[in-house]
Amino acid sequence: MSDLGGVGVTLSSNQSSGTNKMNDSTNCDHHDPSGHVFFMLVYSLVFLVGILLNGFTLKVYFCRAQQTSSSVTIYLKNLAAADFLISLCLPIRIMKFASSSVPVHQVYCNFGASAFYLNMYASILFMGYIAANRYLKIVHPLGTHVLQTVRAAHVLSTLTWVFLLTMMGAYILLSLLTQEPLPSVHVTGSCDVLHSQQLSLLYKIIHSCSATIFLLVLISLICFYYSTTHRLSLAQQRQPVSFSSKKLVKSRKNMLVLVSVFCICFVPYHLVRLPYAFLRRQCRWSQAFFYLKEMTVMMSVLNICLDPLIYFIFCKAFRAQLSLRSVLTITQVAPHAENPERRTSAGRISSIDTNRKTSLSTLMKQNSML
Repeated sequence: MSDLGGVGVTLSSNQSSGTNKMNDSTNCDHHDPSGHVFFMLVYSLVFLVGILLNGFTLKVYFCRAQQTSSSVTIYLKNLAAADFLISLCLPIRIMKFASSSVPVHQVYCNFGASAFYLNMYASILFMGYIAANRYLKIVHPLGTHVLQTVRAAHVLSTLTWVFLLTMMGAYILLSLLTQEPLPSVHVTGSCDVLHSQQLSLLYKIIHSCSATIFLLVLISLICFYYSTTHRLSLAQQRQPVSFSSKKLVKSRKNMLVLVSVFCICFVPYHLVRLPYAFLRRQCRWSQAFFYLKEMTVMMSVLNICLDPLIYFIFCKAFRAQLSLRSVLTITQVAPHAENPERRTSAGRISSIDTNRKTSLSTLMKQNSML
């Protein structure tokens, strides 16, 4: 009995400490919902634009007549798929801002947020693969590196999705098994209230892997752009107006577009994410970092609206398909516009024939009367 009493006292003390910790966290994480309307409007607009652009891109890639593909086309297809999946995750994020329901918050924290960030880092990785592929094309302009083959692109894309889905599945499974009960007083803006000790450790591991992925891709993009610029300057010194220098100018512009989209969308989020992870539990910083983080998340979501520019620049098949569609629409409209002219010309010919027939008949009658 005394042992049971000691166990009961220990459990009650652990529960009370956990409750106090929960209350402290929820008091610090309670945010003013006045900015939620702005977030919902922006995410709704980005959702509509992203679903239309990326849906059209997937239709162009997967439903065109000629199924010839290259390594960069495979990476662009996977990037378009990741952007399309991010668009599908936005309604769950909008519901989180629109509703204060505990089940909605739990669904978002367990599934919506993990799927959202999985596809975000899939976009980051595939943008890095596209940049590496284009850089290898500059380094080996006459040959094909092993990483530029279609087989290597398929293998690397599959491994990327398996790696990201494994992390997402582990997080979801552990969150369902060990998550803390959410207080019903109010729903906080952060999902960390649901984290148990094991889930918090896994979250830190995933966060470290994500930050490492971002840094590696960012450094690679900067190095690729710098190396392309250096090669361009050397080529212009040797032959200023040669074909190779013009091709390097185009490659540098394309690389600049890719680096600019990457930095605009993903750098602000990762700059804010690191101090947010350490300072958000301080109540005086919690409110400011919450809105700052949400603004940078919105900037990262704009990636799904800017990536179609990358598809148009880096993929000749995409540009050819768009031009083919425009030609087909023109050829379909042209016959309808020519039909009235043909009909009118045919009508004129028929009227001339009838007039000739009537004039001949009258002449015959007059001759008979004579």
